[in-house]
Amino acid sequence: MSLSVYLQSHPGAFVLCASLLGLLIGSFLNVVIHRLPLMLQQEWHDQCTQLLAGEEEAPQKGAELNLIRPRSRCPKCGHGITALENVPVLSYLCLRGRCSACGTSIPLRYPLVEILGGLVAAGAAWHFGFGTAAVAAMLLGWALIAASFIDFDHQLLPDSITLPLLWLGLGLNLFGTFTTLESAVIGAIAGYGVLWLMFHAFRLLTGKEGMGYGDFKLLAMFGAWLGWHALPAIILLSSLAGAIIGIALIALGGRERNVPIPFGPYLALAGWIALFWGDDINHAYLRWSGLA
Repeated sequence: MSLSVYLQSHPGAFVLCASLLGLLIGSFLNVVIHRLPLMLQQEWHDQCTQLLAGEEEAPQKGAELNLIRPRSRCPKCGHGITALENVPVLSYLCLRGRCSACGTSIPLRYPLVEILGGLVAAGAAWHFGFGTAAVAAMLLGWALIAASFIDFDHQLLPDSITLPLLWLGLGLNLFGTFTTLESAVIGAIAGYGVLWLMFHAFRLLTGKEGMGYGDFKLLAMFGAWLGWHALPAIILLSSLAGAIIGIALIALGGRERNVPIPFGPYLALAGWIALFWGDDINHAYLRWSGLA
């Protein structure tokens, strides 16, 4: 019996394998979250330097930085992280959350991201079962984790995450994986357009920018994956989550009112919920409102 046939006939084994894979991917997501903004900043710096210096003078390249090199190190002492020190979650527990060389505390975020990667994969495997939809949902979930943490840290949703996912969603729905192609195309257009209109309306009324263009692209991506009919639930859920968490941060966390709160993580959470239960939410709302 081949592995694919075994996993298809044993859902529990598929969920277990997916969760273990998700833990490994979660370890890589920590690298993406940390390095991708630095890579973008370096790229922008090089482009600006070249523009200011003229086309004839090439900018001086800094140290090589990508998602593979250089090897991960302790930011304080420079100790290179070994393979045994990079086992998801277990290494953190064995090291008691500290660098083996200098004893510097390792942020709790690292194992939490790894656990999130495992939970996302397990949830996709459990909900969709063995097949294309489950694998696609895992990829989406892992990308949303990276995008959410980057947006939380830097108020930036990289195009290198949102735009490939938008095209992937349209490609998947050529075969009706999550919705029809027509619904996906309309969803991508409407997702971008709705937030674009809200952005400019808010700016005209207040003179301030309420969100970034990355949020438009993220909602367009969800429209491409889930179709236009999922957008109302995503907008409602993300706005509700943003309001509740924002008020809590101000009331309990002492956050200043004028400090911007990134909207991307709330959109990502709402989109992930809609991926699993979007139709149920829409039907429940229609019944509650008396429209169905």
